[in-house]
Amino acid sequence: MHVFTLGPLPSNGLAMLTKTMKANMGIMITASHNPYYDNGLKLFGPDGMKLSDKIEKRIEKLIDAKNTRQLTDPRSLGRVKRLEDGNERYIKILKSNFPKNFDLKGTKIILDCANGASYKAAPKLLKELGAKVISLGVKPDGFNINEKCGSTFPSKIRLAVKKFKAHVGISFDGDADRIIMCDENGKIINGDQIIAMLAKRWKSKKILKGGVIGTQMSNYGLENFLKKEKIKFFRSKVGDRYVKEMMKKYNFNLGGEQSGHIILGKFATTGDGLLVALEVLFSLRKKRKASELLNIFKPLPQTLENIKVKDKKIINSPKCKKAIKKAKSLMGKKGRILVRKSGTEPKIRVMAESQDKILISNCINIIKRSIK
Repeated sequence: MHVFTLGPLPSNGLAMLTKTMKANMGIMITASHNPYYDNGLKLFGPDGMKLSDKIEKRIEKLIDAKNTRQLTDPRSLGRVKRLEDGNERYIKILKSNFPKNFDLKGTKIILDCANGASYKAAPKLLKELGAKVISLGVKPDGFNINEKCGSTFPSKIRLAVKKFKAHVGISFDGDADRIIMCDENGKIINGDQIIAMLAKRWKSKKILKGGVIGTQMSNYGLENFLKKEKIKFFRSKVGDRYVKEMMKKYNFNLGGEQSGHIILGKFATTGDGLLVALEVLFSLRKKRKASELLNIFKPLPQTLENIKVKDKKIINSPKCKKAIKKAKSLMGKKGRILVRKSGTEPKIRVMAESQDKILISNCINIIKRSIK
């Protein structure tokens, strides 16, 4: 196979170029939202979609088996070429989704690129649109990706928004498929609030198709808000690939996660922080305040604990199962509990949601004691 190397480039930029260049596959090397030592691969098919779990497992088996029979003779090896204008091509595709007269003149933006894949494309794009951009997390050294910055550390944009009196703060994760925002008052805006705003706006513009796909982590406040707006809402398993699969199943064009993975099916095949940022900024262009636009529903109190473990299989132990059952029984109909393995880190994630904060704490502690 002939290979084009490019980057650093956001994940969806790779997905878009894989599709537009009619490539057989796109391979992203990324730490995603994790530290550098959790670097991994994201694989995209020729349609720009992530490969299914089934196909990925088949590839993993081939790698683990050290199957040399499928390797080509050195004389027949493909050639490698550097694609120097990858970011420019990606920016051009993003801009093509908006009117030519769209500009951000007079808008001051704090931008945190997490020392990751968007450190070139994001500032360049927003500056080209006329915004005044104060950039953070744009000095990657291979080790500082997501280190006390980016969407998993939003306090950085909160402090900067207040310091520089910015109109809005935008924070991406390492591969820029997640977005967390901050309004002009310093309030952090997560993916659920962004999805709520987009769903309401798209419905009024007759852009919304079908409804919205969230996940088991989506706040009940979002579900309740969409119900009041008469917008259909279904939950998938946690993970943007499962959101996308369900969007495809029901023919919906909007879905995403509280963590900021948001898929705009009208424009993209996977989560794209820059694209979502543009869609939100397009709504803010008429001098509307971020605090008015993005605090759209009252969330139900929710706590997420990430517990580091040596072996994630501990979640299946009799002791842990018994604790989860006990916690769910205690919670009853007063809220929700979700316990799951992290897909990328050696952690068990425990989420509890209820109006009763003491009940949340008690339920989480019951489960934590069975894991530690």
